Amino acid sequence: MLSQALEELIAANRLERLDENLFRGYGTWGPRTRLYGGQILAQTMSAAQQSAPVEFQIHSMHAYFVRAGDPAQAVIYHVEPLSDGKSFCTRAVTARQGGKAILKAQFSLHRHEEGFEHQAPMPAAPGPEGLQNESQIRHSVGFDSPDSAVGAHMLHLPFEWPIEHWIVSPADLINPQSQEPSNQVWLRATGPLPDDPALHMQLLAFASDHNLLIAALRPHAVSIASPGLQIASLDHAMWFHRPFRIDDWLLYVSESPSASHALGFATGRIYTRDGTLVASVAQEGLIRMRSRV
Repeated sequence: MLSQALEELIAANRLERLDENLFRGYGTWGPRTRLYGGQILAQTMSAAQQSAPVEFQIHSMHAYFVRAGDPAQAVIYHVEPLSDGKSFCTRAVTARQGGKAILKAQFSLHRHEEGFEHQAPMPAAPGPEGLQNESQIRHSVGFDSPDSAVGAHMLHLPFEWPIEHWIVSPADLINPQSQEPSNQVWLRATGPLPDDPALHMQLLAFASDHNLLIAALRPHAVSIASPGLQIASLDHAMWFHRPFRIDDWLLYVSESPSASHALGFATGRIYTRDGTLVASVAQEGLIRMRSRV
């Protein structure tokens, strides 16, 4: 049985076709003050996939978050077909609200073919059993209580995620200590999904925007609960390597090789439980302490 949050996310990703290359969607999930970037990524992918022949699947995506989205408004997705070849086709998609772009992305889609194979091995990590999930960690420090030390400024965040996250080495949200710039998270959808590879890819894009920049915060003894922290995704790139299911466990391994000038850069690798590398991610984002601006 699917959770309500997952049902709403799947329904929102179907999009309403307005014209051959024009779609409309709604932000059904995220902070009350702005649309969650991962949902716009997922819907943008849906628009690109619906505009291409069914035998082509997205293998790479490069997106820029142009401005924050308003959860009270519909999002219009305009797809521009850039090329259609025998092996590859490309699409550019612009997501707009009120006539203004909130995200611009390009996608390359590939018809399946056999070829050379190698991959980076999955790093050592304990399984998800016995770990705390993110909701439990947040509840333990009062994120869902306006009377707690952090709840008053964190209540705008949602608590029922359609993708569950189990943190391998959770940071102390209230008294963070300096750590290595890396993070490991087990994730999966909160219910069984249909056999639709495009949907699984969309939901992994949705999940990949969450927890990635955490790796860039860890060396600086800062957590998402630190007063004055401003954090926002600026761009997002993703490559899909092999088939997977997001309703099975996936390990999201992220590292941050650099942070400078209020910008944090992070890369991620996503593995199935048996160690198969299925996707890679890269992102740069704003990480700024408002009190220092």
